[in-house]
Parts: sequence; C-alpha cells; structure tokens
Amino acid sequence: MQFRGGMNELMRQAARMQRKIEQTKSELKDKEITASSVGDKVKATVTYGRKVSRIEIDPEFLKNEGIELALDGVAAAINSALEQADKAMESELEKVTGGAKIPGLTT
Repeated sequence: MQFRGGMNELMRQAARMQRKIEQTKSELKDKEITASSVGDKVKATVTYGRKVSRIEIDPEFLKNEGIELALDGVAAAINSALEQADKAMESELEKVTGGAKIPGLTT
C-alpha cells in the first residue's frame, strides 16, 4: 500500500499536527480547575499548565483540626486538581489528534 503524497506529505501533516497541539496547549495553559479534600474544607486551584494558583482552607477547620491535617488536605487537593487538569488537557489534545496516541507529539 502506497501512501499518497509520500513521506514528505506525511512529515508536513505531522508538523501541522504538532503546531496545532502546541497552539492548544498555549491557549489552555491558564485555564483553571479546582479540587477539594477533607469534605470541601480545603480547596486547591491549578491551571491546565500545572501551576498552583490558589489554596483555600476553612479557618474553622484549621482551628479545630490543626495545621498537620490541613497540610495533608492541601497536598491531597493539589494532587487531585493536577490529575484533573492533566486529564482535561489530554482530552482537549485528543480532539486535535483525532484520538490518536502519537508518541512524542503530545508530550
């Protein structure tokens, strides 16, 4: 089976897809997602670009439970938010690639 357009056309298509992926990443990098832990007493907001933008801790929870549990909650909320952001970014990139998993293009 011969690919129409040959190897040069395939390379151009790959380059176009890579540009679309980079453009999508750039457009979405500042989009935010929030996750919570410890019964919504601790919230973390991160960007799709994997930057922490906000941490919220319920003052009553901090007063009653102490700093150790609050910090554990912060870590859990951040990890959850980062995982959600990664999945959301991956979902958006799958739209660009048509669902194809192409090693090296989406990393």
